[in-house]
Amino acid sequence: MKIMRDWFKSYEATHRVGILLFEQFSNHCLANTMEPLRAANTLARRQLYKWRYLTLDGKPVASSSGLVVEPDAALRDELHGELLFLIPSYGYRKLATPGCLAAIRAASHRYDVLAGLDTGSWLLAEAGLLQDRRATIHWQELESFAERFPDIDVRRERFVIDGNRITCGGAMAAFDLISELIGIHYGEALRIEVGWLFMHEGAPATMPVQLATPKSGPVQRAVRMMQEELESPLPVKEIARRVGQTQRALEQRFRRELGATPRTVYRRMRLLAARKLVDETEMPVSEIALRCGYENPSAMTRAFASEFGLTPRAVRSAP
Repeated sequence: MKIMRDWFKSYEATHRVGILLFEQFSNHCLANTMEPLRAANTLARRQLYKWRYLTLDGKPVASSSGLVVEPDAALRDELHGELLFLIPSYGYRKLATPGCLAAIRAASHRYDVLAGLDTGSWLLAEAGLLQDRRATIHWQELESFAERFPDIDVRRERFVIDGNRITCGGAMAAFDLISELIGIHYGEALRIEVGWLFMHEGAPATMPVQLATPKSGPVQRAVRMMQEELESPLPVKEIARRVGQTQRALEQRFRRELGATPRTVYRRMRLLAARKLVDETEMPVSEIALRCGYENPSAMTRAFASEFGLTPRAVRSAP
């Protein structure tokens, strides 16, 4: 995962994303790709992700259920970006024409990362962009995929990140993949908040949520404990003891798996909970501070402004 982190070093950056759609693409796959990115922008109150809809020739395409999408541009006209998603679905083998494959190969020099969703893995493979890589595809196609491309290490997994190539096994798995990328780019706390929005809409801010993709047991238990103890924050040393780790070992696991220390993740969870209460209630800031583990409202206001660029009062007065 280090390579992915190196490409997306700045939590302040806006990531440019291309969405390459083909005839008969899956609405479900597209929604599970775009809605988490849209939610991340909404929750962060700034444009973390900026996307453009693309087709090979710049003409509209229709999904498998007849939804017509007018693209922003043709693939050839997009000069660069961080991430390009390929979203075909049905009839994908007919799409692998010489012109299509040449366009995908050319795009691989303009985008840092290429991701094949659903059956997009097949197009990446036909273009020669998955050689000697680990990859997956929609599970109904796994056997034929492995037979057609013996130089690919085919895995029965929901998604596979191998350097600057990503493959995903279907529409349902796309949500898990995008959640993983949000966590890599902007931290685990935002990923968890996106999960709250989609899986526990309307739930209280302290409701625990199962992580969308597996992490080690100690990290999962520690994150869940943090979610359950926002009002009375536990010392990291005590959390480590309860999950059977030394504090140093737990900190190393967090840095390796989540890219941040336990203290940083815990602090952002508390501030996200505070923002939810600021947004959705008329509760006094002093009470919000107590509910989110701050004895001093001024200390919470300073931390809140540092994290979100606005004070609680400014958030409530904004349109």
